[in-house]
Amino acid sequence: MAYAIRRFVFSSLALWAVAGIFGIYFVTHLQQYVKFGIDLVGGMYVTLDVHMEKVLEMELSDRVIVLLRTFPSRSCPAGRKPEDFIPQEQRAVDQKYRVVFAQESIAQLVAACPDVKEHRLDVVREDATLIFSLPSSEVTRLTREAIASNIEVLRLRVDTFGVGDKAIMPHGDHQIIVELPHEQNVERARSIIGTAAILEIKPVLADGTSKEEILARFKNDLPEGLDIVPTQQGAARANFLVVPRRAEITGKLLLDARANPRGGELQAEPVVELRFSSEGGDRLYNMTNQGPRPRLAIIIDGVAITDADVSKPPLQGTMIYLTGHFTIEKAQELAKLLKSGAFAAPVTFAEDRTIGPTLGAESIHRGFMACLIGVVLLFIFSIFFYRLAGVFAFVVLLFNLLCILYAMWLLDATLTLPGIFGMVLTLGMAVDASVLIYERIREELRRGIPLAAAIDSGFAGALTVILDANITTFLAAVVLYYIGVGPVKGFAVTMMVGIISTLLTGYLLLKSLFRYAIEGLGLRKLSI
Repeated sequence: MAYAIRRFVFSSLALWAVAGIFGIYFVTHLQQYVKFGIDLVGGMYVTLDVHMEKVLEMELSDRVIVLLRTFPSRSCPAGRKPEDFIPQEQRAVDQKYRVVFAQESIAQLVAACPDVKEHRLDVVREDATLIFSLPSSEVTRLTREAIASNIEVLRLRVDTFGVGDKAIMPHGDHQIIVELPHEQNVERARSIIGTAAILEIKPVLADGTSKEEILARFKNDLPEGLDIVPTQQGAARANFLVVPRRAEITGKLLLDARANPRGGELQAEPVVELRFSSEGGDRLYNMTNQGPRPRLAIIIDGVAITDADVSKPPLQGTMIYLTGHFTIEKAQELAKLLKSGAFAAPVTFAEDRTIGPTLGAESIHRGFMACLIGVVLLFIFSIFFYRLAGVFAFVVLLFNLLCILYAMWLLDATLTLPGIFGMVLTLGMAVDASVLIYERIREELRRGIPLAAAIDSGFAGALTVILDANITTFLAAVVLYYIGVGPVKGFAVTMMVGIISTLLTGYLLLKSLFRYAIEGLGLRKLSI
């Protein structure tokens, strides 16, 4: 007996035994370690439509305006003056940008300019009119970038829900799916997800308590290129602001935003520090150095959330400080909203589905009952056909399930109901590996080969078949993971983890059990 114990302590089985002891605690406290999907704990599925129309229009307008601004200095032909290239009319209509010149020859020169291709624009000329558009490849690229940017913004916003990275994913060409485990408050979810569509920073040209007051100031004829936007209640010093229709600075140029309770260099009250990219810094410099103490409106989804002064005119490419008689709480709230970002493209709610916790609890019960029934049936099958070797196969099954749960914890993966079904399927595959090994051992024993040699031969002979079967299934699971969403991904993850676990336990652990039985317990004959 002492010899058997020493053999056990110094064998690889000791490590498996330690893993099993820890596994008892791990399984009894499973919900503390493994994240459960919303189909198990309840929550919400939210599908968002991403609308690219305004984003593409703004991108097209920016490119054409930059082209027209730089063309005279870079490509002005002899005999022409830069003012000859000033358009008589320009405007965006239905994803096109129309530019009308005074002469057809001017339009022809601009259309033939290599700068058009450099700015990745398509152009069609109709006499003195140029019609610019974005190539389809650019539309596809910008759409993908906008969806990826929106997903990053959503991850920051739904962090208060405590969901993992895999809870937000693209779906199709223009949709995003958000999974919110444990969440049942539809209005709360909508308010956090749906806040802030497109961020714009514009200079304030005038303000008033009503649209009528502002229009009367302009004799009921608001100049072309200006808009009147409402302000968020309590956020600005006036109810309505007059701002340019086109935004020189959008959220994509903002790198960072933070609240400074000490007010920066020139202020005693809290301020919000904004840091822009080099391109944003250049545009901001031009915007804020055209008069004393400029006012800026931070506009999100067509509403000015704040109307603040620039306390310090920026140098090109550096930060600015916004003041607006902020409290520190208000400054922190504004900085968090700007930093978490506005969406690169507006989103709308296409669908939201709520799964109650009662249904989730029932799913857990039924799923684990399916696992339990499967384990019991496999135990009966193993004992009936393989006797002692069947007991070894059953022990391997238990460790296989434990390894799957360990891996889910280490990978920070989410266990879903389809994932539980994947675990049940893995049990059958694990038994299949044991059956292949046992049948090969039987063949060797019938030939009169000694037990130890028969076991070694059985494992070696079955390894190729086991690898072949499991690798093909693993590749199918990889495909499911990359093309699937939500529950399908959960099933695929469990399958991939289960296959790796089957190979480890079905070969290493099972072989260790046989080796200990022969060398430690002195087994010389095996009924199999």
